[in-house]
Amino acid sequence: MAKILTPDICVIGGGAAGLSVAAGAAAFGVPVVLVEHGRMGGDCLNYGCVPSKALIAAAKHADAIRKAAEFGIASAEPIVDHEHLTARIQSVIEAIAPHDSAERFTSLGVEVIKETARFVDDRTVAAGDRMIRARRFVVATGSSPAIPPIPGLAETPFLTNETLFGLKRLPRHLLVIGAGAVGLEMAGAHRRLGADVTVVDSAAALSGQDPELAAIVLDGLRAEGMLLHERTVIRSAEQTETGIRLICENESGPFEIEGSDLLVAAGRAPNHGSLDLDAAGIRHCPKHVEVGADLRTSNRRVYAVGDAAGGLFTHQASYHARLVLQQILFRLPGRERTTIVPQVIFTAPELAQVGLTEERARESARGARTVRLDFSASDRARTDGLDRGLIKIVVGRRGRVLGAGIAGPGAGEMIGLWAFAVANRLTLRHFQTYVAPYPTLSEIGKQAAISYYSPMARNRLLRTAIRFLRNFG
Repeated sequence: MAKILTPDICVIGGGAAGLSVAAGAAAFGVPVVLVEHGRMGGDCLNYGCVPSKALIAAAKHADAIRKAAEFGIASAEPIVDHEHLTARIQSVIEAIAPHDSAERFTSLGVEVIKETARFVDDRTVAAGDRMIRARRFVVATGSSPAIPPIPGLAETPFLTNETLFGLKRLPRHLLVIGAGAVGLEMAGAHRRLGADVTVVDSAAALSGQDPELAAIVLDGLRAEGMLLHERTVIRSAEQTETGIRLICENESGPFEIEGSDLLVAAGRAPNHGSLDLDAAGIRHCPKHVEVGADLRTSNRRVYAVGDAAGGLFTHQASYHARLVLQQILFRLPGRERTTIVPQVIFTAPELAQVGLTEERARESARGARTVRLDFSASDRARTDGLDRGLIKIVVGRRGRVLGAGIAGPGAGEMIGLWAFAVANRLTLRHFQTYVAPYPTLSEIGKQAAISYYSPMARNRLLRTAIRFLRNFG
């Protein structure tokens, strides 16, 4: 006979979103059951953010050795001990893993069940030999790599982000399907580590990003030797004696690309297929569970967060968790504001964006204008040899910050200030009292904000007032 559990909240999924909900509820003494059949920590810890950024960090060190002569230091082609690199990536994961472990959450008072969950009806979930009838359910099942329907791909050895970091050698020539964030991050890192890299995408690279900022990133990647085929259809894939062959076609005609290894980075697919959402009356589509702005599903007892609800980032998953908790625990309204969620692509250079882009502002924000400043205006950028970068601030009526985009080194760190401004509806006038430390890249944003008001210095009435005030000593 199945054991019946009646917690206040049942969380399905032990990734970033699910763990945030479980930990937050447990902190207030709320009974929580967490169901996770896979590795605790989800994609971010085990296959995504953590290992990818550890790899990018290694690539940055390799590139510094290669370019040291620019700073008067003997340069060399770096020698990569890929087995050691892989071990370091694993050690970083292992250092963070205890924070996300079943043992820690058990100590917080969460009952962790390592089983696959499925809905039995609109208020019951089965997990192994347990039946869970909670007051509220939170679906946080995450996503997995999407595999495109390319003829021959299923019979061809390929890597995804779930297997890439277990590779014990550096690919000789890495082929990458997908010129989005994951594809270009990994392509750029492997190129800096010394591999030849070719990227193929059926659309434009970094589609959906500000074109001017994206161009800076793509120019930087190409300058480091990465080959990029945009708007190119892959007709088939096959294994050869020496590696992988892709049969491609673009406006110039058909052509072939050969490499040693293949990485598929063509987007994500949700993991909710085994939940039997229909049994609970939960509407869903192939891309995500359907939710309202409050993240509640068509079943009023059930919320969906993170990748399951169409979220793209770990920090967005944490934001979702907060919105859901304030509704479940405190009966306070919670509505997602997608424009306040920043996004960062950790290429070299980086690309960061929050709020409206210049193009979106032209369509939806009457009277909006864009303030821009090149990195060359920054003394710190010059001392550090950062030769190209750009910040764009989208400004609405009365100087309100509607969005910001940055392409350049350190963009991911700098965007935080502008995310704060967008979330709190600040104006550029607030930045007049903000003192940026010198010399730092953060000054670029301050300088851009000041430039918005620079036309005031040429205002005839203002100049007349200043001349008048000078008469008083």
